[in-house]
Amino acid sequence: MPFHPGRATVALVFLAALSACAGRPGATAGKAADTGLDRMERLTLNANRCWFKSKDPAFSAYSLAPELSSFSGRPRFLLVPKGKPEARPLLVVEGRSGSASVDTYGSLTGQPVGARIAADVARWSAGDDGCSA
Repeated sequence: MPFHPGRATVALVFLAALSACAGRPGATAGKAADTGLDRMERLTLNANRCWFKSKDPAFSAYSLAPELSSFSGRPRFLLVPKGKPEARPLLVVEGRSGSASVDTYGSLTGQPVGARIAADVARWSAGDDGCSA
């Protein structure tokens, strides 16, 4: 059978359309599924950018300790005293695979900065990646 450029073009267009429809497992309506890990990666990046890289004085006494690789299905990040990564966490922000829920707990939640943390985490969980301070 001789080569027909028109048939090859139609076949390529069909394959491209088919692969676009396949998407990732768990994807819906063109939007990738939001896993607990995806959400916590985004929250960790926001916390690092908004609280630490911005040199926000409210967080100058703390360090960020990401713990995103979790076999428990609960990726999280911690705030610990600056220079003491082995110290007991002062804040835990923890997600769950298969849930939009994000839990925040630790002694910092009862401190003056706790309201700011709660507002930032709630805003970031809702999809707004902006910094408030």
